[in-house]
Amino acid sequence: MFKRMTESIRLFITDVRGEMKKVSFPSRSETLGSTTVVIVFCILMSLYLSVIDSFLVWLVGKLI
Repeated sequence: MFKRMTESIRLFITDVRGEMKKVSFPSRSETLGSTTVVIVFCILMSLYLSVIDSFLVWLVGKLI
């Protein structure tokens, strides 16, 4: 049983190493570009939702 478990772990580690060789990591400029897009999108969405929320609060205030 111990031998089979050791062989299973060894096979797993070999497979992980093989898969890690296939991975392509983004360059620094790609990472900075993606981060910038995400931050700008978050800011725009927060402004949009703030305007919608303010409008709805004003609308409900007028109805009540």
